[in-house]
Amino acid sequence: MTGAPRTGYAVVIPTLARDTLADCLAALAAATGPGPDEIILVDDRPDPEAGPGALEHPLSVLGDLRERTVVLRSGGRGPAAARNTGIRAVTSPWTAFLDDDVQVGPHWRDQLVQDLAEAAPDTAAVQGVIAVPLPGERRPTDWERGTAGLARARWITADMAYRTDALKQVGGFDERFTRAFREDADLALRVLDAGWRIRQGRRTTRHPVRPASRWVSLKQQRGNADDALMRRLHGPDWWHKAVAPRGRIRRHVAVTAAGAAAVALAAAGRPRAAALAGLGWATGTAEFAWARIAPGPRTRYEVTTMLVTSVLIPPAATWHRLRGMWRHRRAPAWREVVA
Repeated sequence: MTGAPRTGYAVVIPTLARDTLADCLAALAAATGPGPDEIILVDDRPDPEAGPGALEHPLSVLGDLRERTVVLRSGGRGPAAARNTGIRAVTSPWTAFLDDDVQVGPHWRDQLVQDLAEAAPDTAAVQGVIAVPLPGERRPTDWERGTAGLARARWITADMAYRTDALKQVGGFDERFTRAFREDADLALRVLDAGWRIRQGRRTTRHPVRPASRWVSLKQQRGNADDALMRRLHGPDWWHKAVAPRGRIRRHVAVTAAGAAAVALAAAGRPRAAALAGLGWATGTAEFAWARIAPGPRTRYEVTTMLVTSVLIPPAATWHRLRGMWRHRRAPAWREVVA
């Protein structure tokens, strides 16, 4: 962690060739300031040969930056593995990660170079400022509020620049995190444990709310398995170290247990006990549903979605947490690995 800081940088973007990629690359090309030494686009589709033309238009918007761009493939193993594929190809002293659904600000390249030039020798990473545009004419939906939380999140790789040497020192991203969830916090905690610092920069990147199905909140419960891995790697207080919200997993487990108890007691011919357990389940479910409905637009579609998913989320969250605990039961703590 010595020597004068250098501002040469590469940009690594993992992608599934979504429609948002063209806007991401166009914003990068249009930004003022020194261009990246290299742009490494990592195609993480499981079978990119099925749609080889999907990247032709996005690449065409890069203009002069096209000649500095390479496309690699990571085999559909998730964003952590895709970013590691990109890291291995980087020759620049800094690696700036972007997600393929963000749009950097008009002066992003200038501001990034300034952020990097101001980084002290013991600073491993400089985080960008994330802005999430929300509708002004109505209250945001549950999904929109969740996306807006990215603006307050620490160390997210939607816009994060790391010293390439620091990334290699800690072994890059942990590829057991196969979704875009917690892999960035895990990396940051390992970098901090290695003696580096991470600071907030001034550059700004826009993260629009992408369209999602009404079941997206249910699918997100898979992240509880990643939380189980975080606990194994960084201890029971990992969420405090990562400045992350603790979430509702304890309440979800309690509500699920109450519902299961109600069914079991009813089957055992104990109606009074079953009714009490059922009341506990109904109370917990109603509280959860109202907590999601109250701040939202309260349209019929939104209220119906919140009611149905509030019933399904607690057992789904509990299942994924138990699955993660079993799957990662032998994962050693990070400090044990470095020791």
